[in-house]
Amino acid sequence: MIIIDKFSLDGRTALVTGGAGLLGKQFTQTLGEAGANIVVADRDFEAAFIHAQHLREQNIHAIAVNVNVTDPASVAAMVDHTVLEFGGVDVLVNCAALDPKFDPKHVNEHTANAFESYPLAAWQASLEVNVTGVFLSCQAVARKMVEQGSGSIINISSTYGLVAPDQRIYPSVDGQPQFKPVDYPVTKAAILGLTRYIAAYYAGTRIRVNALSPGGIYQNHEKDFTEQYSAKVILGRMAQEDEMNGAVLFLASDASSYMTGSNLVVDGGFTAW
Repeated sequence: MIIIDKFSLDGRTALVTGGAGLLGKQFTQTLGEAGANIVVADRDFEAAFIHAQHLREQNIHAIAVNVNVTDPASVAAMVDHTVLEFGGVDVLVNCAALDPKFDPKHVNEHTANAFESYPLAAWQASLEVNVTGVFLSCQAVARKMVEQGSGSIINISSTYGLVAPDQRIYPSVDGQPQFKPVDYPVTKAAILGLTRYIAAYYAGTRIRVNALSPGGIYQNHEKDFTEQYSAKVILGRMAQEDEMNGAVLFLASDASSYMTGSNLVVDGGFTAW
């Protein structure tokens, strides 16, 4: 087989939770361009519908599905809808997550994230979405993959699943310090354990389960934060939005057919030193 053919997803179906989000849009576009039927699954159905329509305008077979990944019935309905529309699920990308942002649009939301006073409700909400949501989606899709005899699951983790946030790089607002909250790195570390567990559980089958850990992605962040973050990266900058696309296609396709239980880190060298 010609190597480029291993990246083809012709005739396959890719389901992306959080498909209307920052990375979700990139991943659905990439997998669709590779030939997959696309399911844009998101809690924001309007955004999912608009994005699916955008994909269809590019001759990509795409539908939008409303889902609450913390609700087993909603997740089951998402998978059933996918199977009804396309006949199966070949690729699952678990992209839905609660992730505190520090770009100008969101920066004032994070002044109460000190560990000593971090709200239990916020902690529990992150566990529900970032861990339980991935568990439920993997479980529901795996049932279909077992029936099919194959499939690729990709769980989106983070460099903060590998190393702790350096709180010194986060800016103050009106003299009040901000912190990347405790729940985000904890849940992203849990994703790596869940990925290894499911991969090992399906040993001897053609169901593969891997994680993708992106580094920080530039979203018009403040200059000081961008410079301080970039100073911690070997390549000297934050990632662009499209720089995870090659990795997700690799993991989704036969190009990674001898890879399971692994974590693909795409962080510009952030965790290498």
